[in-house]
Amino acid sequence: MAGESRRRVTRDETLLVLALSLGASAVSALISFVGALTRPGGLAGQAARMNSSHAPGRPWLDLAWQVFGITTALVPVLLVAHLLRREGAGLRAIGFDRTRPAADLARGTALAAVMGGCGLLLYLAARASGANLTVVPESLPEVWWKFPVLIASAVQNAVLEEVIVVGYLLRRLGQLGWTPAAALAGSAVLRGSYHLYQGVGGFVGNMAMGVIFVLLYRRWGRVGPLVAAHALIDIVAFVGYALLAGRVDWLPTA
Repeated sequence: MAGESRRRVTRDETLLVLALSLGASAVSALISFVGALTRPGGLAGQAARMNSSHAPGRPWLDLAWQVFGITTALVPVLLVAHLLRREGAGLRAIGFDRTRPAADLARGTALAAVMGGCGLLLYLAARASGANLTVVPESLPEVWWKFPVLIASAVQNAVLEEVIVVGYLLRRLGQLGWTPAAALAGSAVLRGSYHLYQGVGGFVGNMAMGVIFVLLYRRWGRVGPLVAAHALIDIVAFVGYALLAGRVDWLPTA
């Protein structure tokens, strides 16, 4: 395949993967943000809800919808794994495998402790300034599957975002001739964009997180630690909110 033709195929493949996953989420988040911004009452008086019930009062049907949503959200990751395997690489090429689980978890835990604390402080500051909606990480009913679903949702978020926005996207942008600085900026802006539904704070905070994650990925050569860190951050956010909402004064609730 000629160079220009290969480049076009790579470009189209990348755009299609993003259109089926986090690129579409970025557009949806932008539309949501514009709607919130133009609604009377200010951003802080509105709520950005995550992990909500899909069938209130019908727990088994609700569970079926939760499992369906989590599993189908991972289909783009399977597509990326297929595409990388076709080029003879596979997910091992981006460091998402089981060759170094202890090191990945140790690095991820340390990273989560730093990023999670900074992220919480930034969110509280952004909301107090009126630049962010009130984020409601979960509003599931009090049923037996609540916490397993929240944990599974956190892991799904982590795998989807880090595999696609860091490992896959940086690999493809490099193949398309993007400079390292441009690829870093593209990855970080995309990460911030699909968090715009939370407000300006969600955009800025996640863009900063994207810069740090890309730099660490380039240093470590693995998305494994990033997946671990992201999963731990979201688990603490989802489960922590479920346990603390309405019981502590410092945690905003809708």
